[in-house]
Amino acid sequence: MMQLYFAATSAYVRKVMVCATVLGLAEEIHRLDSAAHPIERDERIAAFNPLAKVPALRTESGISLYDSRVICEYLNARAQGGLFPQEEDARWQSLARQALGDGIIDAALLARYEYSARPPEKQWRSWADAQLKKVAAALAEIEHQASGFSDRPHDIGLIAIGCALGYLDFRFAELNWRDDHPLTAAWFAVFDAHPAMVATRPHV
Repeated sequence: MMQLYFAATSAYVRKVMVCATVLGLAEEIHRLDSAAHPIERDERIAAFNPLAKVPALRTESGISLYDSRVICEYLNARAQGGLFPQEEDARWQSLARQALGDGIIDAALLARYEYSARPPEKQWRSWADAQLKKVAAALAEIEHQASGFSDRPHDIGLIAIGCALGYLDFRFAELNWRDDHPLTAAWFAVFDAHPAMVATRPHV
């Protein structure tokens, strides 16, 4: 079996598991406990990924893969799936949407780490606020595109965006992002009800 260092709270791990579920590979992945942290390094994860970050996957042939983008593409190739469109314009659009979703997760994580990982006397509110401005700008772009989104997780770009929105619900409920993004909210209500999304919702 493939082995994956797993964290139920990670949006990037969720992205990998949504892909695996859609592709019919979830049962071929053995999930390993991890405690990824920006300060306290988990040496177990480092056995697969020298950066000690999740997700980190080892294939049956012993190849270590890290970064959700690489792992998702590997799973798609393994299953001969269609999560990465081949037609040129559709491919670039999908990859750009993946970058948009991942960018939301990156910025939200940095904002969260400012308060959860730094001691109070070293926290920098302006830094965290700047990260959340990136989130707001990305949400505005998603709202602009949302009317053209499919309601099924069959595209890596939409999977990334869906996992990013789920992470905001999980860690930043106070943002109430739905209030100013009605098209995105309507799309996500359907998209997030797909079995692959339901099965991978974050939890502590």
